[in-house]
Amino acid sequence: MYAILDIETTGGKYNEEGITEIAIYKYDGHEVVDQFISLINPERDIQPFVVNLTGINSGMLRNAPKFYEVAKRIIEITEDCILVAHNAQFDYRILGTEFRRLGYDFKRKSLCTVELSKDLIPDQPSYSLGKLVRSLGIPVTDRHRASGDALATVKLFKMLLDKDSTKTIIQKSVRLNPKRQLEPRHLDILDSLPSITGVYYIHKADGEIIYIGKSNNIKKRINQHFTNTNHKSKKIQVQVTAVTYEATGSELVALLKESEEIKRVKPIHNRALRRNIFTHALYSYKDENSYLNLKIDIVDGRKKPITTFSNRQSGKSFITRAVEDYNLCQKLAGLYKTKSSCFKYDIKECEGACIQKEAPEIYNKRVQTLIDKNSYTNKNMVIIDKGRDIDERSAILIENGVFKGLGFFNLNYQINNIEVLESIITPMNNNRHTQHIIQSYLRKNKRLKIITFD
Repeated sequence: MYAILDIETTGGKYNEEGITEIAIYKYDGHEVVDQFISLINPERDIQPFVVNLTGINSGMLRNAPKFYEVAKRIIEITEDCILVAHNAQFDYRILGTEFRRLGYDFKRKSLCTVELSKDLIPDQPSYSLGKLVRSLGIPVTDRHRASGDALATVKLFKMLLDKDSTKTIIQKSVRLNPKRQLEPRHLDILDSLPSITGVYYIHKADGEIIYIGKSNNIKKRINQHFTNTNHKSKKIQVQVTAVTYEATGSELVALLKESEEIKRVKPIHNRALRRNIFTHALYSYKDENSYLNLKIDIVDGRKKPITTFSNRQSGKSFITRAVEDYNLCQKLAGLYKTKSSCFKYDIKECEGACIQKEAPEIYNKRVQTLIDKNSYTNKNMVIIDKGRDIDERSAILIENGVFKGLGFFNLNYQINNIEVLESIITPMNNNRHTQHIIQSYLRKNKRLKIITFD
């Protein structure tokens, strides 16, 4: 659990500043579950430049509560939380100073989004909150007011959690959160999980991830882990202390994240399951008569496939539909073995490429259309899919036929600027598995929005 905060102060000498406004959003890694926002009477003068910057003046604070009147609420909302702030050292120092004036030793673990941003989103021209969120397409209102800045920090932190591919932040949170570690019963864990699409992480007591999975219904899938009687499930049931999850909205994003993070983290209970997720592929070649032929065959690492399939039957079903959709020859598509014409020619549904009656350049155009549709080789494009919220979408970036990574963007923000797009994208590895995942998903979801660019 995180307490994401922003504090506005009077300005002035070091450790003599007073708080004029505070905003705290309690964030569980997915949504805000509690909040506290208040003006505060600092009982001292506000520096003129601060008044100009924030718009907060002494008249506004005359009837505001003093710090000691809200101190209990601050302690309660931040209890068992990691404090998160943009330049956390400043906010934590100011809070600590105010509590010391009351004789209370306020101690919390903290995270700084400036430092996290420098690590996870390098090479930004500026890491000031305003400039950084603008460059990342994060909407912000009420700049230099505690609520507006804290809410912008929530959105920034959400993006940083997405980009934290090693899950360092989450694992530290599990380790530091005593409530989660003390939950002994599987029912307690299940009660905290949603029935949504995403990636889930099963942790031991020390925060170590022992299993990563993907599901369109996380709660239902974890329940299966807890009720199955196979050897792997029984081990998980004994070792599990917490389950964290990452909502994706998109099944494609969940599949890609699951594949990437299993390879990176190598959880102990995933290792035996990492077989190839595809066995067959579609290849093309020109025959002695210059016709493009298609063939479903076992995957060969030395050849470059057009697309891949989980099994031979899946590939055969695909090519059977393609023959109908693109008016192809059964013989040249590898579906009808014969030395003469194919069956479709005999019933007047093939143009005769099988017996060289149709010119190869005409026939090959239709084959090439099929190849272009099902291969993203050399293509520059963004696949747009569902997001985690109603006003959000996911973006999967492919440059020159290479999968670069994925990210999320607000619907109010147009992603026609490639520089902004690249800044919100979490880089991911391009390999045969990711290519198979993307191509398979595109085949099954033909109505996906795809943006192409030069």
